Amino acid sequence: IHLATENEQYLSELSDQAGCFKETRTVEFIFLLSEKWHLDESARYQAVELLERFMIKQVEQICKTSRENVKSREQGQGSSWSALKDQIYDTFVLRLVSCIQLASKLSLHYNIVNSDTALKFLQSLKYSYTKQELLESELAVLKSLHFQINVSTPLAYVELLLEVLGHNGCLLPSKPLHQMCMQLLDFSYLMRDSIYDILLKIAIENSTPSKLQVAKFLTVKEDFMLLAVGIISTSVFILNPGHWKQVVEHLNYITGITSQSILEFSYAVLKHVVGSATP
Repeated sequence: IHLATENEQYLSELSDQAGCFKETRTVEFIFLLSEKWHLDESARYQAVELLERFMIKQVEQICKTSRENVKSREQGQGSSWSALKDQIYDTFVLRLVSCIQLASKLSLHYNIVNSDTALKFLQSLKYSYTKQELLESELAVLKSLHFQINVSTPLAYVELLLEVLGHNGCLLPSKPLHQMCMQLLDFSYLMRDSIYDILLKIAIENSTPSKLQVAKFLTVKEDFMLLAVGIISTSVFILNPGHWKQVVEHLNYITGITSQSILEFSYAVLKHVVGSATP
């Protein structure tokens, strides 16, 4: 109930720019770096969500500053939009590393990414940041997000729903199912745009969605509960197709998400997994 409420609250306050910083190359960068630093699964998803929220806040703040500087620029003062944009580009990798650092500290994992490790990595990319700049970057992320960085990730939704399914009598092999969910969750993050593009076209029954339809679909793309039930449903279909219908009924009962929506999400994921229009 708490996660469902949190999810609804997040969707009700959704920025128009939500998802802009979950582009495949960015997500892949975070996943590979988290793997390099031996972080647990939750940390990499947390880092993606932290970077997304921080970057949106930063862009919104820069846009606001840019508007406020219009009069100043007319008087020959103030920063140009180009210069403000350069601020984002120049510090993006630093902010990404800071988000991974913060996520590593939140995961309660023994392997926290310290400043020395982060600096060594940044130096390998030819950046010349100091330890002080690294600490200031972490603080900038914290301040921008008002220190509210312990956000729930789709992994938390998946794992809780698996617990509830087990409690409700869905006797499925927990370890292989969890592993399959992890693989598909990674896959869905890396193939995010393609999967949701199929889902949108199914929903509107049209291969050329309008800008308005794409904008309205944003809440579907950012719905962690839908993502979680879709991942579990798809995992069960791959591992135990005989139990699939029962699991979908349980997920529908637990979350209120319709069986049709769960089916369509599973179809969109499987279409990319097997590379076929009829999985």
